[in-house]
Amino acid sequence: MRIGLFGGTFNPIHFGHLRAALEIKEAFSLDTLYIIPSAIPPHKNNIGLVKAIDRLEMIRLAVSDYRGFVVSDIELKRAGPSFTIDTVNHYKSTFPQDTRFHLIMGSDAFLEIDTWKSYSDLLRLISFIIMVRPNGKWNTVSKLRQVVEEFLKDRISKGYVFSASRSGYFHANKQPIYISNVTLIDISSSTIRKLINSGRSIQYLVPEKVEKYITSKGLYL
Repeated sequence: MRIGLFGGTFNPIHFGHLRAALEIKEAFSLDTLYIIPSAIPPHKNNIGLVKAIDRLEMIRLAVSDYRGFVVSDIELKRAGPSFTIDTVNHYKSTFPQDTRFHLIMGSDAFLEIDTWKSYSDLLRLISFIIMVRPNGKWNTVSKLRQVVEEFLKDRISKGYVFSASRSGYFHANKQPIYISNVTLIDISSSTIRKLINSGRSIQYLVPEKVEKYITSKGLYL
């Protein structure tokens, strides 16, 4: 069984998140992709962050028509900051031992991985899928690969070796790190929040069900 874990604030979730998740699920033949909103993000400024229960519900509405996507409230059930290592350990202990897990994230998050709690354990426990971000500094696979390679050698381990045929970095004692190209949809949650706050439409940026939920709850005003 192949499982993807896709975490983030999703404040709010939008079509950029959804399209990327779908493409990763297909490219890596994932049986299930879990979308996991962070309750208390340890690495982000929480100004403008709506309640976790609202972000969870928006994700549920967004993926209600998608097969193979599951919304997880695991980080809402834990007290304190939402550390990824705790979430990975939860899933590793829940599923059969031969389950293959992939942690999915954007390039900006991965390039700060050495500041995360127990990051060395994360690199040993689970493989990473790094997505190119359309509004990031490294918006092509070739640019991102160069930056990731320098980051790994300078701050993680010189033991990583790139395999062009498998589009990833491999290490004798750590899990693989893949770089994945996804359709670059230049949508950001921060832009959506600004549009709402200024009274402008967010139609076609988020699913219709999510837009209606935001309006009904008066979020981001």
